Amino acid sequence: MALVEVKNLSFYYPNGYQAVDDVSFTIEAGENIAIVGQNGAGKTTTVKMLNGLTKPSSGDVLINGESTKNYTTAQMARRVGYVFQNPDDQIFNATVYKEIEYGLKKMKVDMGECERRIKDAAELTGMTKYLETNPYDLPLSMRKFVTIASVIASNCDVMIFDEPTAGQDLDGLKILSDLNRVLTQRGKAIVTITHDMEFVADNYDRVIVMCQKKVIADGRTKDVFFQKEIMEKAMLKQPALVRIAMEAGMQEKTLDVKKLASYIRQNSR
Repeated sequence: MALVEVKNLSFYYPNGYQAVDDVSFTIEAGENIAIVGQNGAGKTTTVKMLNGLTKPSSGDVLINGESTKNYTTAQMARRVGYVFQNPDDQIFNATVYKEIEYGLKKMKVDMGECERRIKDAAELTGMTKYLETNPYDLPLSMRKFVTIASVIASNCDVMIFDEPTAGQDLDGLKILSDLNRVLTQRGKAIVTITHDMEFVADNYDRVIVMCQKKVIADGRTKDVFFQKEIMEKAMLKQPALVRIAMEAGMQEKTLDVKKLASYIRQNSR
């Protein structure tokens, strides 16, 4: 049984506008997935239905075989953590420490375990030296890591990150890459919404492409990114490495820059 089962999800706003149209997919424990597509494709509405922030108009979401319809949003937050695109929508405590601690206190985690989780989450996100800092004294890119640390500390089975790479420098991108690796090794399912195709190519084994409220592709990242017609339909730009490989006539689908460089060297003699 998959950790997450999304079954024929659709969502209509009260005004009748359809934001998601019959979307289905599964997610296994320890899997890292990117969901990509243009604004309005239905990405955020879809993932908000994974933890009950938005209720499906039809269809169902099962977490470990149990429907999210049977739980409140607060109950689901303990199983599916969500990091909003804008961290200012989530932060409301006076220090980074208190922000990470807040959810743990709500869950009544004992003090020793609480301290351990805060320390771990702060180390993973680079927040250790900022624990006594007011989050709003940090730049936006670092405030994102405050909210990510809060979700990590909650120890959810599923963690959703909405546009985590936006505004990040190379150091921030490296932290995000390391987070993906560590959390999936711990058996967490990571779902990331992003417009950064280069980051997806470097860090995700699987990609789901959404277009016009539907899933139009779901598979291994390298297989999907080499499907030019899919990327064009979704109005997404293929990663530079893919475009170079195709232009060079390379038949093997690869996102490995060393393989591409070797192919170019061998075929340019």
